[in-house]
Amino acid sequence: MERKTAISLGYALLVIVAMLMLRQWWSQTQSVEALPYSTFEQYLKEGRIANVIIGERVITGHLKTPDPGGRSVVISTLVEPALAERLSLFGVPYTRVLEPAWLRETLSWIVPTLIFFALWSYLGQRLSARLGGTGGLIGIGRNKARVYMERQTGVRFEDVAGVDEAKAELREVVEFLRNPQHYGRLGARVPKGILLMGPTGTGKTLLARAVAGEAGVAFFSISGSEFIEMFVGVGAARVRDLFEQARAHAPAIIFIDELDALGKARGAFNLSGGHDEREQTLNQLLVELDGFDPSVGVVLLAATNRPEILDPALLRAGRFDRQVLVDRPDRKGRLAILAVHAKKIRLADGIDLDPVAGITVGLAGADLANLVNEAALCATRRDADSVTLADFTAAFERIVAGIERRNRVLSPREREVIAYHEMGHALTALALPGTDTVHKVSIVPHGVGALGYTLQRPSEDRYVIGRGELMNRIAVLLGGRAAEKLVFDELSTGAADDIAKATDIARDMVMRYGMDEDLGCVTYAETRPRFLESPALAPMRGSESSPETAQRIDEAVRGIIQRGFESAGALLLTNRAILERCARALIARESLDETEIRSLSAGLRPASGDPLTGPALTAADN
Repeated sequence: MERKTAISLGYALLVIVAMLMLRQWWSQTQSVEALPYSTFEQYLKEGRIANVIIGERVITGHLKTPDPGGRSVVISTLVEPALAERLSLFGVPYTRVLEPAWLRETLSWIVPTLIFFALWSYLGQRLSARLGGTGGLIGIGRNKARVYMERQTGVRFEDVAGVDEAKAELREVVEFLRNPQHYGRLGARVPKGILLMGPTGTGKTLLARAVAGEAGVAFFSISGSEFIEMFVGVGAARVRDLFEQARAHAPAIIFIDELDALGKARGAFNLSGGHDEREQTLNQLLVELDGFDPSVGVVLLAATNRPEILDPALLRAGRFDRQVLVDRPDRKGRLAILAVHAKKIRLADGIDLDPVAGITVGLAGADLANLVNEAALCATRRDADSVTLADFTAAFERIVAGIERRNRVLSPREREVIAYHEMGHALTALALPGTDTVHKVSIVPHGVGALGYTLQRPSEDRYVIGRGELMNRIAVLLGGRAAEKLVFDELSTGAADDIAKATDIARDMVMRYGMDEDLGCVTYAETRPRFLESPALAPMRGSESSPETAQRIDEAVRGIIQRGFESAGALLLTNRAILERCARALIARESLDETEIRSLSAGLRPASGDPLTGPALTAADN
């Protein structure tokens, strides 16, 4: 409404200015000459005027012959006859000056004033747009929340899959907003604030919009970063305005996405030591949470993927009463998410998405949506009529390993080293128990720096891992390096990433999990801020171990790595013929799938001895 008023005012100013300019141009282009009254009488005496028209204030005469300028009409201000007769005796020119009309006087000060206010409004709009405000400088403190109604969200609970526990928690909010009198008949109240927390891409924002769609109420959506501006007090003003609008549209839902941008712990990361705009905005949010009555039908939802840095005062009882975890889905949840997104593409008849859900362990909802889209793109590239399971596999490999880079030409020696390296990983994983399933091995360069890859994915969700399984993982990571050592009797730079990952696992085993018998069940890792503890208040201390203990930790980590390397080397030495056969096949075909790998590795035998204390790989063994 204000914007339309500003546009109308601008058009009115343009019309007024155009009229004034037109009037001036008209007066200058007319064939009329203004004369002093004395000159007009002189024209009468000379007989140059054919007729005269006398008005109330001016007298108009038509010339018999036009003057040299082409004008045929002259005008002059009328002077009283007695005064004119007396002035004519002195032989000097005389005329009468008319006072300006009231319209001219009014416009002389109104037009400049209007022009000034128009420029002020225009510059204010431009400055406000640059600063993120709305409605000019006066409206810079108004919130920028996007308001959706039920028909505009377009999301219901059936559109959100894989987060059944979170949906069950939020159904209470929906029922309260639909019928607050019935829900509160026993004195219960809906939580003032509900915090949706979890990793990125798990559907927190989608879940909040589904709550608004189910409840059929106004939905105010805004990001936490949109409250903060360069002017002090703007963020607090926007918080107040947001809650006032929500109360006016009650029942309503306020959704603040990326709450950590607004609710970061006060005092944390503030090197200046001052009371900055972010803290003032957070204080106003705390006041609003304390002040509004949930019985009016206003509920605050917020989402964050960094709950550990939020201010503890924001999460106390009476503010964000309930924290809902929106975690990565399990296999059943992944299958449901894939089914939801697969409705948007054309699937082949009889396709089963359960194998896809099985290999996508650890992927969030957004990742699965991207996987379905990539599968459709893969089918489009090959001009297929529908999407098959092979397209999902190709899309998954594209996401995990990256895009194939066949333009990167490797020398025969490099191809041979990479082939033995990758088959070292694959055969070690096939021989050791508790390792992830090998789906594919390739020596085609992928992504940024991968010259080859061994694709392993767990067959099921795992939450607890034993010491033996961790040792086997280290052996699998070092299997590529062990194969290079066994076959070429030298080491290359291709195992740098494998060594880094194996070292991280070994160090966590010693310093975090207490899996070294000599060091005991003691945590030696650096102390980290606890969940929801203020980083500014948490003690910043590192490891409290002595130098002697640090040396023993290094020795224990080195020993684990060495045992893993020796275990992988002994296993590959036992199956040297299978390693050669698989490596030659990989060089010839460039890629091997799970079925081909199992066929080529038939007869694979485990190494003798305990994999945790396997025999050393000596030079004589080579």
